[in-house]
Amino acid sequence: MTHTQVGIVFNPSKIERSALETAWADADDQAPATWFETTPDDPGQGPARDALAAGCDLVIVAGGDGTVRAVAEVLAGTGVALGIVPRGTGNLLARNLGVPLTGPKAALKRIAEAEPRPIDVGWIEADGAERQAFVVMVGIGLDAHMLAETDDDLKSKAGWLAYVEALGRALAASEVIDLTIGIDGGQAQDVKAHTVLVGNCGALQGGVTLLPDAAPDDGVLDVLAISSEGVVQWADTLRSMVWENGILRLFARDKKATSTDTVEHAQAREVRVELPEPRAFEIDGEEAGEVRAFTATIEAGALLVRA
Repeated sequence: MTHTQVGIVFNPSKIERSALETAWADADDQAPATWFETTPDDPGQGPARDALAAGCDLVIVAGGDGTVRAVAEVLAGTGVALGIVPRGTGNLLARNLGVPLTGPKAALKRIAEAEPRPIDVGWIEADGAERQAFVVMVGIGLDAHMLAETDDDLKSKAGWLAYVEALGRALAASEVIDLTIGIDGGQAQDVKAHTVLVGNCGALQGGVTLLPDAAPDDGVLDVLAISSEGVVQWADTLRSMVWENGILRLFARDKKATSTDTVEHAQAREVRVELPEPRAFEIDGEEAGEVRAFTATIEAGALLVRA
């Protein structure tokens, strides 16, 4: 590494410091490290600020998606690089950046070898709440309901399979509603959907890609609205995702995502969504309460990552 001072922000509920210290001791060309621990009340913003105050020019975060998002929110725009040791259930940003998921040693090796690269950061403002960053995706509907329905104890034991167990209840809660979506300050359009996702990255667990045009460094947000109901419409949606926006794109990578009667794709730098009533909301794979309206914007190249 070419860094002079490294801060390591770790979530003790995801990895023990001793295990991380052992992996760090084996890292090549290691720089001096200062350790910062998250707490249930502070998932990462405070430790990240402490790392900046300590003069760290690389901050490595070891934890799940919530910890990664919290640290990225503080590092955005600072020029201080972020390294990721994925230790969560989803590890969504790590997956999209190709970070090894096999353990701390492999992730630290990737951090040591990789050149810093800029990626975009999304910002979300919802119902007057404090502005928050996101690096993967936000939204309402099926995925948000699934997160709300997932049993935390089962998640800790079964990992991402716990989400599958919650999927049936999430489908039942995801009814099509009338909402509006405004793109880049334009006139809001009436849309019927049960799921709306706004993303900076598109890949989820299990190789599923919901936003096939999304790239973490393209300077735009990708928008997905789904209105599928019943077996026939869900079959159409799956065909669109798996075939038209999946397999066919392997042979034509410049092909844009295809919209259908039940799946609509768009790109924008600003997205405004307004709902008729509060709905479950998620930020980077984490349950985030309910919202009735939210605005998402993109800040291009705001975060340096070593991945």
